[in-house]
Amino acid sequence: MPVNSKTEDLEAFLTVVDTGGFSAAANLLDQQVAKISRAVTRLERTLNVTLLNRTTRRLELTEEGVLFLSFARDGLNMLEKGEEALRVLSRKPSGILRVDAASPFVLHQLTPLIGEFCRAYPDIILELTSHDSIIDLLEHKTDIAIRIGELSDSNLHARRLGHSKLLIVASPEYLAQNNLADNIETLHNQRLIGFSDAPHLNNWPLENPQKLRFSIYASSGETVRQLCTAGQGLALLSHFMIKEDLKSGHLVSVLNKHILSPNRRESVQAVYYRNSAVSSRISVFLNFIEPRLQL
Repeated sequence: MPVNSKTEDLEAFLTVVDTGGFSAAANLLDQQVAKISRAVTRLERTLNVTLLNRTTRRLELTEEGVLFLSFARDGLNMLEKGEEALRVLSRKPSGILRVDAASPFVLHQLTPLIGEFCRAYPDIILELTSHDSIIDLLEHKTDIAIRIGELSDSNLHARRLGHSKLLIVASPEYLAQNNLADNIETLHNQRLIGFSDAPHLNNWPLENPQKLRFSIYASSGETVRQLCTAGQGLALLSHFMIKEDLKSGHLVSVLNKHILSPNRRESVQAVYYRNSAVSSRISVFLNFIEPRLQL
């Protein structure tokens, strides 16, 4: 039996549902809103049903829309898997791969690996972005996000890349000028550096929980690191971003017997949409970086 639905119309329909509106779908697909609207209308006319109830305030799937949604998604995913299988067969994964991670992870873990990756996969065009907060993958047109800590997105696939310990660190200059006792209560007399845009990161996972007072805040983990190396105070940072500082002596690890480890904030995971086929670009990228990360 011939299939009458066009793949571009199916893609428009799925994107409208996933993003919650025609304008958001148009932005994600880099198309005009009118074109997206015409595609969904054409699909409804082809199927002779109404898939979406449209009002000025909201957009809702009809009963027929709910029924058709999973079939449309599975169908497009199968086509994508088929196309990717052909690319894998030719051993030439190609196309744009958009990867997002917190700035310290991009700088200290991904950047050193990019040259070798590009030589191994010259037909893949990498786009690296840095966000220190959790982003919406659809909204930011991102294929993979690398996230540190516990995940809350139930509609995302996750692949664990490793474990990076949290360490309390300070510069030798700071330690030389401040009396740091070997007990956790000493933190109340120290200058602590915290995160302004992620308050939950200021709850340090200590064996004996403390209500900590911070003297300096920064929105970026890399800024916190640089403040710490500049002697401005103590900070709790992931090993993946300070490994070289510890090796060179620019930072010193202190009081770490008081940190609960492992803990939920130490996991490093790559996430991508569950409903999108795992492309060869994603697979080869994760397979490449996982054994090379120095967490």
